[in-house]
Amino acid sequence: MDHLDEISVEELQEALDNVDGKKPTERLLAAIAYKNGVTQTDLAEWHDTGRRTIYSWLNRLDTDESLEQAVTDAKRTGRKRKLSQAQQEEFERTVHEPPEEVGIDAPAWTPALVQEYLEDTYGVQYSYPSCRRLLKEAGLTYQKPRRTAAEADEDEQEEFHNELTKSEQRWTLP
Repeated sequence: MDHLDEISVEELQEALDNVDGKKPTERLLAAIAYKNGVTQTDLAEWHDTGRRTIYSWLNRLDTDESLEQAVTDAKRTGRKRKLSQAQQEEFERTVHEPPEEVGIDAPAWTPALVQEYLEDTYGVQYSYPSCRRLLKEAGLTYQKPRRTAAEADEDEQEEFHNELTKSEQRWTLP
């Protein structure tokens, strides 16, 4: 089957000027090259993909919709969140306070602490990286504990050491 019989190179180039994004641009460039005599096999090699993918890209353009729409993927919404909007807002208010406010003996929120809190409070399980993302979405930033000078008061050194052993990572408001 010959692709793009009804579409001129000029139309493809005009569409190229009107699209945003890597994939739509790549698809239009492949179509322009194909119209200029490059084989699907060569295009597959150039774009580091399979011939079947090139076939699909070219086949997408055989449609009644505009070329810009044909090369653009439909919006993907992603996975549904485990926490409802109300639960998310409540969680964000909670992590803006010290963990002691909800009865947890810790100096600061950590991804591991958030993981445990979310499971205990809402009955949902999040991975460690997702807990970091949730803390970031809540407006907190990652802070590493700073070492105190060796000349510091012994009580301050002991307090720092105790705090460090409780939590090596901190998420705080910027």
